[in-house]
Amino acid sequence: MSVVDTVTTIVTPILEEKDFDLVDVEFVKEGKNWFLRVFIDKDGGIDLDDCVAVSEILSERLDTMDPDPIPQAYFLEVSSPGAERPLKKDKDFEQALNEYIHVSLYQSLDGEKQFDGFLTAIDKETLTLKVRIKTREKEIMIPRKEIAKARLAIQF
Repeated sequence: MSVVDTVTTIVTPILEEKDFDLVDVEFVKEGKNWFLRVFIDKDGGIDLDDCVAVSEILSERLDTMDPDPIPQAYFLEVSSPGAERPLKKDKDFEQALNEYIHVSLYQSLDGEKQFDGFLTAIDKETLTLKVRIKTREKEIMIPRKEIAKARLAIQF
């Protein structure tokens, strides 16, 4: 089981008890250091006290596991996903309906691999985005299996 899967399994009941949502877990190496990042949210938003409470409980649980699920040294960061939160689960996309989002694709569609626009529809197979191309608005249907990453975006 990967570090992300293990941490997801451990942190989910902690968050459910507090009525928080798990947005994402990542375990990445940046420079010489490893970072375990847990992004959480709740209705009304997450504050620093919420992050500290989850961090303390999660840290204690990870430290008492035998064998250690993360043998290398790492920094634990628990935080809000911020204004440009990732969209991964069906629930994330449903909550983002009519919101401005950014989508990156594995392969180009209409000659582009990235789109910014309003999410107007979603089903099991596709997302529909209303995008602006120069002075025209156009609806683009994007196959969900082609989405590399999606996130909320700030419109300028």
